Amino acid sequence: MALRRQLVAWAFLLPLLAYLLLCYAYPLLTNIDLSIRHYTVRTFVHGGAELVGLDNYATVFADPNFGNALVNTVVFTVASLVFQYALGLALAVFFARDFTLSATLRALFLVPWLLPLIVSASTWAWMLNSEAGVVNAVLGFFGAAPVDWLTSPDRSLLSVTIANIWIGVPFNLVLLYSGLKNIPGEVYEASALDGASAWQTFRHITFPVLRPVSAVTLLLGLVYTLKVFDIIWIMTRGGPSGSSATLATWSYELGFGSMLPRFGPSAAVGNVLILLAVVGGLLYARYQRHQEPA
Repeated sequence: MALRRQLVAWAFLLPLLAYLLLCYAYPLLTNIDLSIRHYTVRTFVHGGAELVGLDNYATVFADPNFGNALVNTVVFTVASLVFQYALGLALAVFFARDFTLSATLRALFLVPWLLPLIVSASTWAWMLNSEAGVVNAVLGFFGAAPVDWLTSPDRSLLSVTIANIWIGVPFNLVLLYSGLKNIPGEVYEASALDGASAWQTFRHITFPVLRPVSAVTLLLGLVYTLKVFDIIWIMTRGGPSGSSATLATWSYELGFGSMLPRFGPSAAVGNVLILLAVVGGLLYARYQRHQEPA
């Protein structure tokens, strides 16, 4: 009987293990192998790449583009997370009132999240086009000068960040709204009886109770934002002059953006991104451990 239970347990466990090994472990190990060898197009196809250890990482860290891409990645990620969370939380609190047409409007806010990224990025690229974009057309209607949103080194990163914030707000809205609906109504009734204002209720009840949901929302947003590639590549291709390049777009450019692909350095940059995501996961795990009751 005990043997039968063990066999049944393994029957359920093996598909999961196979999935993890094929879809996670194998690509990760392959990427690590790419980053410690000198691959050319020939050796990439036929094998036999020379083992170079950490030379690719040294090459990447010594490249002037690394510092620029790292700073852009941090700015892009932090700005996206802050505004996506703030706007998502504000909308979640607004829709939690369950007014007329609340469900309909909430569904409409999900449209940016449901659209394919290539459609969203192409739409934003058209809207922010310097010559024929609708944004500059509106500015011109009010007498303002046209702005080079995508072709100016000072504004290209801002432009792709705004597009990414717009896409990510619905995700934050969904998770935070679910967290708000799980807060017992009796808590708010007691707060009202004690004479607490709306701001005091939000500060001392709503926000603290939402901390676990907020932590998950921010962690998932961090992992997603770090690897954003489609939006930036379609809108600016990391330009002009690398002003909107992130680690994700630079990794792609190293591996596939030139006639002489540099697979090793490209994989090394990818592993740096993975490391940043792992650090975020470890910080979340530490936060959860501190939140658990002793």
